[in-house]
Amino acid sequence: MKANKKNNPKNDVSQQSIAYYQKEREILLALGNDLTKVRDKNDLIRLFKDGIKGLYFITHTIVTTIDYKDDTYSPFLLDNDGSPIREHPRYAEMIKTRFPLNEPFIQAVLDASEPVSFVLSDIMDDPISPAFLRVNYEKGVREILMAKLMREGRAIGFLHIYTDQINGFSQNFRDVIVGIIPQISSAVSNIVKNEELLKREKEKTFLLEFSSRMAAVRTKEELTETVRDVLKQLSPTGSFVIRRICDETKSFTAPYIYDFGTHPLPKVKVDWFQQLPLNDGLQNRILTSAIPLLFDVDREVQRGITSGYLHYWRSLGIATFTGIRLRNGETNLGLLLLETAEINIPLLQSICAQISTAISNTLANEQLVKKQQEQSFLLDFSNDITQLRTKQDLQSAISRVLDKTLSTRLSMIRVIEADGTHLSPFMYDATLFADAKNDFDKLASNLITIDELYTAQVFASKEGLVFNVDEEIKKGNDYARLWKTTGRRNMYGLPLRIGDKNIGTIWLLADQLNKMLIKGICSQISIAIDNIRANEQLLTYKKNLEIENDYLKEQIRTIYNFSEIIGSGEPMQQVYHLMSLVASTATTVLVTGETGTGKELVARGIHTSSDRKDKVMVKVNCAALPAHLIESELFGHEKGAFTGAFERRIGKFELAHESTLFLDEIGELPLEAQSKLLRIIQERELERIGGQQTIKIDVRLIAATNRNLEEEVKAGRFRADLYFRLNVFPIQLPPLRERLDDIAQLTDFFIQKYSRYTGRKIKKIMPKVIQQLRGYSWPGNVRELEHLIERSILLTTTEIIEHIYLPQPHVESGQDELQLLNYSLDELERNYIIQVLKRCAGKISGPGSASEILQIPGNTLHSKMKKLNIRKNEYFS
Repeated sequence: MKANKKNNPKNDVSQQSIAYYQKEREILLALGNDLTKVRDKNDLIRLFKDGIKGLYFITHTIVTTIDYKDDTYSPFLLDNDGSPIREHPRYAEMIKTRFPLNEPFIQAVLDASEPVSFVLSDIMDDPISPAFLRVNYEKGVREILMAKLMREGRAIGFLHIYTDQINGFSQNFRDVIVGIIPQISSAVSNIVKNEELLKREKEKTFLLEFSSRMAAVRTKEELTETVRDVLKQLSPTGSFVIRRICDETKSFTAPYIYDFGTHPLPKVKVDWFQQLPLNDGLQNRILTSAIPLLFDVDREVQRGITSGYLHYWRSLGIATFTGIRLRNGETNLGLLLLETAEINIPLLQSICAQISTAISNTLANEQLVKKQQEQSFLLDFSNDITQLRTKQDLQSAISRVLDKTLSTRLSMIRVIEADGTHLSPFMYDATLFADAKNDFDKLASNLITIDELYTAQVFASKEGLVFNVDEEIKKGNDYARLWKTTGRRNMYGLPLRIGDKNIGTIWLLADQLNKMLIKGICSQISIAIDNIRANEQLLTYKKNLEIENDYLKEQIRTIYNFSEIIGSGEPMQQVYHLMSLVASTATTVLVTGETGTGKELVARGIHTSSDRKDKVMVKVNCAALPAHLIESELFGHEKGAFTGAFERRIGKFELAHESTLFLDEIGELPLEAQSKLLRIIQERELERIGGQQTIKIDVRLIAATNRNLEEEVKAGRFRADLYFRLNVFPIQLPPLRERLDDIAQLTDFFIQKYSRYTGRKIKKIMPKVIQQLRGYSWPGNVRELEHLIERSILLTTTEIIEHIYLPQPHVESGQDELQLLNYSLDELERNYIIQVLKRCAGKISGPGSASEILQIPGNTLHSKMKKLNIRKNEYFS
């Protein structure tokens, strides 16, 4: 009996289970003891794997932690030795990804009370499953065991255990994991807390070092270097800008210090380098916020923020940035914009507090340096002012020296005219009298004489006079009431002299001035004014010539500028494509199209894009040439070749040598001239009328016509051989009725053009007007549209074009009426509705819609469309 009991298999299994559980308890006890000592995150995974590898086989293990701020989980502890996916191309991506908590896979783990396993092939192809499942599968992993890590009743992360076997996690293994999870949770929590402590200690050390450096800052350059170094540690690129509130207005900011970090420096300073209003929709939010704000660039642009710094940063690829105000006590100094994806609020606030103090100290130091520079500046002024030759330069120099050395501004300089009696205004600062502009304009424009009361007193004095504003008001001084509006106490009137000769007076409003200092300044101003007046007439002539020259250059650029061609729709894109193909060649081009479609602009565009663009394109309007002068105009003539030929004339072909000849309205050329033109095109040489010399020419020919030359050839009005010579590279311009998408763009162009010409300020055109324009047939094409916009601008009395004066349709009888007899009533109605819908861009009801043009309700139009089987693709693309 004893022998049988000893050999019983059930007893053997029981003994094995007892041994296994004893070993399991030993593993749990050993792991528990070791895990309580873990402080370094890299030790936790190693201890876990070493503790269980004797009993179970797993490929690798990782720990992820939860971030409840954005409801994501991400890798925290990685198995750097055992992970089979380290060589996977997407490994680097996986360890940086933040996976959402709301996906079904991880929700199943969160809902489970115990560890839960998944076969990868069952779940990895779900569209919302995390990508790391497939990555592991592709490296041989077949099953994953997930256990949530808990702390104080809340999930703080997950333990991921992987195996390359299906059903590789036995119940015994799961029991071990259940037993060890509390210790792992505690270890992970301790590691997180330890890292936070280390991070805070590092931040304190960092702030102490930064504070030490900031205490030594004295100049803007030192401030820039120090701020750049510290912000590089907070921003991945180191890109930042500090904008300071302007002292003068308190309503604008200007860039104070900045750095683009790893981004390229702009070649041209864009508008964010200038002063920008505080109330731009973004800066004001920063300045009123007690904490830093994180901004998404695209979202702010969509909100309508137009400030240049936002759009410039967007062009650099910056996605997010932080804005924080800089304050000295209760005073806003400015704001910091820092490229970063996250905000460490306490650290950033501490840094900005020190930056604010350093900015205040730097500004105070700058003021001290400014005072020290005033004396040397005055010396430089004395040397420089005598070399000035223009009134503008002198006024800038005077304003600069008065502001920097005397903290005042120029009221008025009057100079004695050539008659020696009258004084006229020479320069003044009208902004000083902004509160009494009308009175100032009236008094400033007056011509006075040297005998005028106050002027005579100033000339009679040796060093000038001081007029107390309040006392002068009591005396009834008209000027004093104007002076009072500036808030200054005294008006200083000083004579401007060269030697003993009076040349004018200078008037300065201030509370108090250094008389000796202003006396030296006035003597230098006198010399400069005398020099400027001596050269003023010459400068006027020179300026007029420059203006005329600039005007001619601008006119040439406008006339021959390819950008004058307006339109981006598909029909014009085809035209642009053809132009680009032929522009760089010498091929003859035939431009055809209805009147007013812009044939000449196309010719000019081809010319300015060719190798001949440095020479002027020569234009000939064939329709405007008298029949008896065509040959002379085109080919030239010798002196005495015919009656009235008093001198040699160079023809248009010779003028266009090595350039482009544009023959407009070629279809109007008489047959006799056509034959001679054909010979020149064939031979590339000509003889002037009355001449015997053969002249070789190199001319690129562009012809244009609104006629159908094929029909003209059939009718015998145009030579077939000339037509084939011209029709080498045809470009057909579409009529405006086929360019409905370009009407809005063309309208905006003509509004801007004629607003400048007419002096009207048109800011907007109503959408219903655009719809009306799209619904018109445009027999005169773009030229008709241009004239219509010009007329509408002249007729409107506001800044908005609300009405358009379209010509009334004119029904003609004839062939078109006969064609209508070939259609049924339903066909006519169907075709007409489709055409109207096309012109209204498919809009069926509402303002500018097809129902409005047809003068029927929208529901009625819907019914008709259904009845007539009108499909959307027939009127809308």
